Amino acid sequence: MPELPEVETTKTSLKPLLNKKIATVEVFQPKLRWQVPEDIDSLQGYVLDNIQRRAKYLILHFKRNMQSGITEATITQPPTKALIIHLGMSGSLQQFPTGTDKRKHDHLIMQYDSDHASETSIQLHYHDPRRFGAILWLDDYEQKLLAHLGAEPLDAEFSGDYLYDKIHRISENKARNKLNKPPLKPISRPIKAVIMDQVVVVGVGNIYATESLFMSGIHPSTPAHKLTRSQLSELADHIRAILKRAITQGGSTLKDFTVASGITGYFQQTLLVYGKHKMPCPTCDTPIEKVTITGRASTFCPNCQPQPNS
Repeated sequence: MPELPEVETTKTSLKPLLNKKIATVEVFQPKLRWQVPEDIDSLQGYVLDNIQRRAKYLILHFKRNMQSGITEATITQPPTKALIIHLGMSGSLQQFPTGTDKRKHDHLIMQYDSDHASETSIQLHYHDPRRFGAILWLDDYEQKLLAHLGAEPLDAEFSGDYLYDKIHRISENKARNKLNKPPLKPISRPIKAVIMDQVVVVGVGNIYATESLFMSGIHPSTPAHKLTRSQLSELADHIRAILKRAITQGGSTLKDFTVASGITGYFQQTLLVYGKHKMPCPTCDTPIEKVTITGRASTFCPNCQPQPNS
């Protein structure tokens, strides 16, 4: 499944399409996780104005192409539109020269005009063998998909203090106190489950949670409320560092994933403990062990990440 680094890498690879006008939009299979909007072809004539990422969602902002002038057809169209895209389990956005044949599992092709006659125009393919992804109007789904999301791990807001506040519900209980509601107890779930909770922090998938906990010397099943501010600060720093490194290397490169430019990444070649059950720890040679937490396999070194005291 494409994780935050893969989605961030995809966002970067789409930048050559900025300020280019959409010539056509063709939908070949509208039945993804949710139905592709029937009026998505109304983007014809719009220009890609901005690209954002929120968690594992891409948000493509378009504006009406004013260089073509105002016509009776365009005056009824809104000045801006936005798509929200999720790549699901196996989705990808890939750029090809105009005229490239549709492949199996290409469900949408967006044709962009070139800026100059000598420049090759580009078509953007949404490719998704498992069809768990989504292409939707942002206005229709922003509240449902984005409103509940936690902090971005690459933003300044995310820190050890932020995690401590969330785990001990400090800000939440202050708000409850004003409403004369009883305080909530600190979160005692395993720390790995907490950092993979999208309401707490977004985009920390199984690979990155496993690796950052190893680098922090924290057992994945440690109750979150037992960690000190110092431990949480180190964990937050490692989460940020490992995500930045994965972005630089193009993501974890699961077998189905390719970014928009067609380039795959190399981050999986540098993993320390993820997927290395029974192999020697890269630090102390102790065999890597595995435990299941909230249905996900978690590999760890029993020596470098000792079991928490009960």
